[in-house]
Formats: sequence, C-alpha cells, structure tokens
Amino acid sequence: MGATPVIGDVDVTAVLSAVLMLAGGLSCLLGALGLVRLPDLPARLQATTKPQTLGLLLILLGVAVQLEFENSSTLVLVVLFQVLTAPVISQVVGRSAYRSGAIDRDSLVVDDLGEQMDADARAVRVSAPPPAQPSRSSDGERASDPGGTSSRSVDGVDGTSDR
Repeated sequence: MGATPVIGDVDVTAVLSAVLMLAGGLSCLLGALGLVRLPDLPARLQATTKPQTLGLLLILLGVAVQLEFENSSTLVLVVLFQVLTAPVISQVVGRSAYRSGAIDRDSLVVDDLGEQMDADARAVRVSAPPPAQPSRSSDGERASDPGGTSSRSVDGVDGTSDR
C-alpha cells in the first residue's frame, strides 16, 4: 500500500472522494426533481434514467477512491450492470406506455414506432380472413347453440337476455 497524497493537512483522496459523492448525490437529486416536475412520460423517463445512472456512477467512483483496488474492482460490475440495464428498462417502459396509449402521439417530434405499428396493423388487416357469419335456421334463430346461451330472452324478444 502506498501512502495517500497529502497537501498541507488535507488528504487529497478524501477530498476527491467527497467531491465525487456529492456530485453523484446532486445528480440523483436533480433526477428526482425532474421526475416530479416534468410534464410527460418520455421526459420523466429521461430524468429517471440518465441522471440516476450518472449519480450512481459518481457515488461508486467516490467510494472506489477510498477502497483498495481489489475491493473497488467489484464496483465496476455494479456500474456495468446499471449502465446496461437502466436504458433497456427505460426503453421497455416507454414502449409499453406508448402502445397502451399513455403517450400523446401528437406531442412527439419523431414517431418511428407509430409508423411501424401502423404498417403492422395494415399488414394484419390485409392478411386476416373476414369473420365467419353464424348460420341461421329458417325461423331466424341460430342453427346451432353449443353453449346453450341463446340471445333470445324468455319472453321471445331478440337482443336481450334475462339470464
């Protein structure tokens, strides 16, 4: 182990570590404020993903400065996992929100997913066979009623059921 550099009475690694951890905490705080203050879902996803990932990276870097190399090398795995999973999760949440209609399509500047979904919907409509019409007997009732649930009510009027 080498001696930590000291300038005057100040330990440089402790100051660097404190600055990195404070910057990381500030980044996380700004991400949380963005989550509360921003108006729509895409902006909130941006605020929760990028500043939080940067904040965690800075905090873990500040901790790694204080630890020995053997111990701090495991923090690299945590950073790598966070950097790989946070954008993917944000993408999945944004895509599912878009598909469920929680995002206003008119407010988007570029809408590649909407164009793809519209093209997919047109392809499905073209390739889908028309729905089969139920066969009717001569008196107007359905010819076969396998479930025993006819749309004819007890009093004989179609369309309403007393069951």
